[in-house]
Amino acid sequence: MPAMPSFTESIEVALDANDLGSARTQLSGLDVDALSEHLDHQSPRTRAVLFRLLPKARALDVFERFDTAVQSELIVELSDDDTASLFDRLPPDERVELIDELPAKVAKRIVQTVPSFSRGVTATMLGYPQDSVGRRMGPEYVHAFPDETVAQALDRVKRLGGQAEEIYTIPVTERSRTLAGLISLRALVLAPEGDPVSAHMIDPVSARVDDEAELAARRLLDEEEISALPIVDTEDRLVGMLGGDDAHRIVEAEDREDAARAGGAEPLSRPYLLTSVLGVARSRVVWLLVLAVSGVLTVNVLDIFQATLEQRVALSLFIPLLTGIGGNTGSQAATTVTRALAMDEAQVRDIGHVAFKEARTGLLLGAILGLLGFAVASIVFGLDMGLVIGITLIGVCTIAATVGGVMPLVAKTIRVDPAVFSTPFISTFCDATGLILYFMVAKLVLGI
Repeated sequence: MPAMPSFTESIEVALDANDLGSARTQLSGLDVDALSEHLDHQSPRTRAVLFRLLPKARALDVFERFDTAVQSELIVELSDDDTASLFDRLPPDERVELIDELPAKVAKRIVQTVPSFSRGVTATMLGYPQDSVGRRMGPEYVHAFPDETVAQALDRVKRLGGQAEEIYTIPVTERSRTLAGLISLRALVLAPEGDPVSAHMIDPVSARVDDEAELAARRLLDEEEISALPIVDTEDRLVGMLGGDDAHRIVEAEDREDAARAGGAEPLSRPYLLTSVLGVARSRVVWLLVLAVSGVLTVNVLDIFQATLEQRVALSLFIPLLTGIGGNTGSQAATTVTRALAMDEAQVRDIGHVAFKEARTGLLLGAILGLLGFAVASIVFGLDMGLVIGITLIGVCTIAATVGGVMPLVAKTIRVDPAVFSTPFISTFCDATGLILYFMVAKLVLGI
């Protein structure tokens, strides 16, 4: 019995025969999750054709399940009328995120086709810095006043809550929109209707509109009493809310990005198996070029100390060990401090404290590894070589840990992603300085 054709094969047959009715019927038999997964695996042009066959409400549900890279590809393929309708129905924060992904000309064309209200809200959010929480918040919210009754606040939630992205944590504002406190929907429902809202609200927790989205998201996820974080302007006036789902997406995206960069690559915008070979290569080539520069510096150091190597060939045997330990020690320190920055456990002003802490940590690690290196090298190559290896390991670990700990803070100061800046710099610096230190110690101890 012949095997049943797959969904993709059936769709291709229907499209080749220009049988759009059959294709529409096949699409209608899938739930939204399965549909978005199948469309995700199609070519951009085929995906656009199939997407046009979906009812408008279903099309929006499918579109919201695509990542922004796939959304961008689809928008480019669709007509202006299709994209304008779709774009206008997206929540404002998703609209802004998509615009950031689109080519500039396409984004400008789409924004000009949407209604003036949506265009105004989008333009306001696009005015905030690229990685700020202002570009990821929901500007549509329902609020309460501290001097109104619980019944009045509940009535507003019922009337306006359908337009807001978040209603479980309700901001309480003064008439001037200044944030005065927060109250949960649960507290409103359970409180006596005649009580003032101020009797049941908690102290305000908020983030500034120009704060980093990652820091604001992590702050929200660390809070136990609220499910959304109010976003305020420089005068503490409420401008939007960051919901829990958005916070989780922000943190997950940042964690994926940091993990990729820690491994010496840029994060892929699409799933690995759906990314072309050219795309995968592009995500890695820059880092490899940077590390190649590190290799050139290492070669130059070896060239400078060539005479030293010729007098004691055994020195060359320990070069991979020393450079590897130095790079790993520095990377460990950088990863720890980068994580502390992300969790708001360390600030740029703590650079002196971090440097001192990592120097002591590196010294302790160096002492442990140096003692082991001294013992092994002494047994095989003699006491003098053991002394060279032991002293060098102490110095390399101390320097690498200190530099690795400080680099994320330096990157933060100059407004560069610590994960991008730290890894290649540490590799380059630790290789070169470690070898210089190694040969200087060898010349001093061995008298060569």
